[in-house]
Amino acid sequence: MTDTESRIAVVTGAGSGIGRAVAVELMRAGWSVALAGRRQGPLEATAALVPEAGSLAATADVARPDDVTALFAAVRDRFGRVDLLFNNAGTFGPGGVPVEDLSYEAWRHVVDTNLNGAFLCAQAAYRQMKEQDPRGGRIINNGSVSAHTPRPHSAPYTATKHALTGLTKSLSLDGRPYGIAVGQIDIGNAATAMTARMEKGALQANGETAAEPVMDVADVARTVRHMAELPLEANVQFATVLATAMPYVGRG
Repeated sequence: MTDTESRIAVVTGAGSGIGRAVAVELMRAGWSVALAGRRQGPLEATAALVPEAGSLAATADVARPDDVTALFAAVRDRFGRVDLLFNNAGTFGPGGVPVEDLSYEAWRHVVDTNLNGAFLCAQAAYRQMKEQDPRGGRIINNGSVSAHTPRPHSAPYTATKHALTGLTKSLSLDGRPYGIAVGQIDIGNAATAMTARMEKGALQANGETAAEPVMDVADVARTVRHMAELPLEANVQFATVLATAMPYVGRG
């Protein structure tokens, strides 16, 4: 890890939820952060939470290769390097749709965002980290407890999160010669707009609908920061952070 003054992070999906919480945590810790997302307004709102950080708000759809190329070119022009990519942008897709009724368009949208987008950003970061001086950096992929155990009617989301685990392992192996550390954080029920329905009631594997506990998203952000600030000689390969009493371990 480089010194505090030169630590540069790219956070995708930084306009809300987990991405916003992680970006704010890093900015408050002295990182310079490129905030990436599809809408400029939410990115600027995130930047305004820590105005002294001098962050960069850059609109980009991670599923579009040209957008990703432009994003990392803008980061390189502004900051000169990339020390961290938090690969966070993602979508659940349509909720509650049985697999036999799922449209190909809906499937493709989730795959393009969660998996293809993560790959494109990791590839761009990898290229930058391999060539910069000093060489190396860290990539943290936002997985999910769905990378281990699915919810009902979640085929696209679950498939992409399982695939993301394979991508994490492969990138981690390939990055070794270049000082690129790659890990994954698997998150369960952090309190954000995307998980608000969990507290009202979520379909369970037994067919019942039950309210689920959530945790403060700030606890996720602190965990990501811990992973990010390790020296490159050390790596959290996989971390699972979840609401303690959510129905995940064992049979609920």
